[in-house]
Amino acid sequence: MLTEQSAATVRATLPAVGAAIGEITERFYARLFTAHPDLLRDLFNRGNQAAGTQRQALAGSIAAFAVHLLDHPEQRPDAMLGRIAHKHASLGVSPEQYKVVHEHLFAAIAEVLGEAVTPEVAAAWDEVYWLMANALVAIEKRLYEESGERGFGAWEVVERVEETADVATFRLRPADDRPPRDFRAGQYVSVRVELPDGARQIRQYSLSGAPGGTLRQFSVKRVHGGATPDGEVSNRLHARVRPGDVLELSEPYGDLVLDAGPDTPVLLASAGIGVTPMAAMLADLAATGHRGPVTVVHGDRSPADHALRSDLETYAAKLPDASVHFFYERDAGPGHRTGLVDLSDVAVRPGTRAYLCGPLPFMRAVRGRLIERGVAPADVHYEVFGPDLWLARG
Repeated sequence: MLTEQSAATVRATLPAVGAAIGEITERFYARLFTAHPDLLRDLFNRGNQAAGTQRQALAGSIAAFAVHLLDHPEQRPDAMLGRIAHKHASLGVSPEQYKVVHEHLFAAIAEVLGEAVTPEVAAAWDEVYWLMANALVAIEKRLYEESGERGFGAWEVVERVEETADVATFRLRPADDRPPRDFRAGQYVSVRVELPDGARQIRQYSLSGAPGGTLRQFSVKRVHGGATPDGEVSNRLHARVRPGDVLELSEPYGDLVLDAGPDTPVLLASAGIGVTPMAAMLADLAATGHRGPVTVVHGDRSPADHALRSDLETYAAKLPDASVHFFYERDAGPGHRTGLVDLSDVAVRPGTRAYLCGPLPFMRAVRGRLIERGVAPADVHYEVFGPDLWLARG
């Protein structure tokens, strides 16, 4: 994919770029938001920017892409590109914005590395950038075409359910006459919310109900500390949104989707609010009459903190061969276990396809245990809420 000359230059300069990539991305975002404050106000997640996680994800993805080009020149890292493209499409990113990013990213590289950025070095990394950018543009174009290029639409809240003290489920229907496009279990929508300062911030929420029908359902965990960017959207939704209100939703996106034959063993493992895509997958398995064994594993602080618990139990009861394993840090009660998720006593069938969602340490631990138990790495799929630091780190 890279020309031989550029590959040699990238290989020689990768250690220096990699060592400085954190400073480069910090300066990049500072330059970008100074020139285009509307992007921070209305496109980029202010919480992720404040926490620095978006910078880490960008730095990691660029470095990972460059390494992949060098180590596997005959392949394209489609898993990484596809995940990024789905997120971009859910935000409405346009091809023109890649030119803006290029301008400020390469200015930041020049600022940080100084005279080391010779014309040859600049040309080589320019090639890396446009290989990645053009691949993303192509994938995003296909995703937009599949969605009918409809962008954000108006959806009316028809029901609000208080799942726990900090989790609310919103059920919505189209506020106009256009029929909704169906989605696949595991996908998410972007929700755009106007905040008191006029910003129109966007957050992604997994659809927590079964595909089909005209309703959309997503569940939101309130992030405490609503005066900070981290929790400004979740707190706004919890405090202000009631039946009859109208929200802006994107079309469904996301590359973590249920993909298992009717007899395939399936394991769904989640922790905390990571239960949302797993609930949709379990609902879909029940609705389609899945015949194979289904294992549901969930960890939470307590039963009172466990959102969608009754949904999991109801859907599992509709399946011919399903087992449910709940782990709670406290107040577990009869039939459930105290402590962190532990797969030691959980049956893992040969040929299992596993789907994970929750904090990164949880997913790393579960993935490692599943592989030890004989699950093929290619059959372990995961979803990360927020910037994908796991994928960026390889």
